[in-house]
Amino acid sequence: MLDRRTFLMAAGATALTAGRASAATIPLNQLSGYLNSLTTAQADFTQINSDGTIATGTLYIHRPGRLRFDYNKPTDMLVMAGGGQVAIFDSGSNSKRPEQYPLNQTPLSIILASNVNLGQAGMVVGHRQDGNKTIVTAQDPQRPQYGKLEMVFTGGPVQLRQWVVIDGQGQRTTTVLGDLRKVGSLPSRYFSIPTEIQKRS
Repeated sequence: MLDRRTFLMAAGATALTAGRASAATIPLNQLSGYLNSLTTAQADFTQINSDGTIATGTLYIHRPGRLRFDYNKPTDMLVMAGGGQVAIFDSGSNSKRPEQYPLNQTPLSIILASNVNLGQAGMVVGHRQDGNKTIVTAQDPQRPQYGKLEMVFTGGPVQLRQWVVIDGQGQRTTTVLGDLRKVGSLPSRYFSIPTEIQKRS
């Protein structure tokens, strides 16, 4: 069983694809510009949970504020963010209603913001180079108690390869991304929590 509360603060993966070696750490303003350019995107993901279990699926992003994790079987779950909420639909649960939490209480709100600004005071608490990877650790400066988001980027061109959600108790959920590619459009129903609830009623 996935640790749901920890999951809310995370997302996706595949093994890190080696990118072109960067000569230096990618500047925060360049990373912010890249994240702001991801208005609609999708990728395959592999999620490594804090208990060591692994799940795979497809990730959809529609910024600002919308995200969807479609899990492959045997994980019978769907997670979506929309309307300021994150909802976890678990077909194995006794309840037909999803678990819901405010999006701003999860570190995912950092990259789903209408304007990502990693240069904002108090947001970035780590910015370093590790081989060809630039690693940024960020938190919501207004809500640091909800955890941190560690993002791994490669350069030439800039691409988000992985993120790790670190919750308030220090548990880590890693999401490794395949090729995160921009797409033209995504159906609005992918991010509508009320529509999904009605569909399952």
